[in-house]
Amino acid sequence: MPGRRTIGVDMGGSKLLAGAVDSELSVHHRVQRTLTGLDQAGLLDIAVDAVEEACALSGGDVEAVGFGIPSLIDQRTGRAVIAVNLPLKDVFFAEVMTERLGLPVFVDNDANMAALAEHRAGAALGCGEAVMLTIGTGIGGGLILGGELYRGGVGAAAELGHMVIELDGPPCQGNCPNHGCMEAMASGTALAREAARIAGERPGSGLAKALADGRALAGPVVTELAYDGDEAAIAVLELIGTRLGVGIASLVNIFNPEVVVIGGGVMAAGDLLLDPARATVAARALPPSRDEVRIVTAQFGVEAGMVGAAAMAYDAIAAARL
Repeated sequence: MPGRRTIGVDMGGSKLLAGAVDSELSVHHRVQRTLTGLDQAGLLDIAVDAVEEACALSGGDVEAVGFGIPSLIDQRTGRAVIAVNLPLKDVFFAEVMTERLGLPVFVDNDANMAALAEHRAGAALGCGEAVMLTIGTGIGGGLILGGELYRGGVGAAAELGHMVIELDGPPCQGNCPNHGCMEAMASGTALAREAARIAGERPGSGLAKALADGRALAGPVVTELAYDGDEAAIAVLELIGTRLGVGIASLVNIFNPEVVVIGGGVMAAGDLLLDPARATVAARALPPSRDEVRIVTAQFGVEAGMVGAAAMAYDAIAAARL
């Protein structure tokens, strides 16, 4: 019979991933849902359904549920204030989910949860100072400062994707009122936009052929073509990687991290994306920080947020027993 577990839930801009996770942070069962085209009520319904399925699959006693959601959260009240890329606004998320699921529920920002997982058992293990960026529909951020997850004054810190890297850049997406944010310039959404533009400029490219064939020029297709040697697809990843590096250079200057961990679905591109980012950081950041920092992919990959949310739930249950 399986031991006691928590359910970790990573709610992204377009997908939800839930899993039953044991105390060693091994994932035993996974449930995925698509989140596009939903209103807030539908989003909450999908979340409940996914957790209930994960609980049923786990076969053991579920102690609690941890949610990582792409929202600014007031940790004083547990209120999800607003999400940039999802219809979440002014909802007491943990309270609502506790009532609907009949289990203790804990909530934090999704990128914070990815940072927690990577610090606890992944690419930032043993580091006192680390920066986490999760690149998907948007760009989330998490900070480990002094060996602890940093949440800011009320819990809404580390919105690193909304650091401006281009003063007159395009409007940011969703509910962000800014222009030229790293999210607007270097997210998976930005990658798809630039891929379509470059495909139009290079009609003989594999990228243009994929577009003509009706394939969506999102991260997976661009990455596949780049690995196949298509120069247009490689140019897209170099552009996005360079922009990402501009943002990372500022984060390196500000925080002097030992490691910058990059996660999210776009990271299937690996060094095709990270090498241009590393080169830009080397050219733009200040010594000694630039010479010491490592820029690496998340060890937990796209499951970092889910694993971190489960770890948060374990931590909260342990604290309640003291």
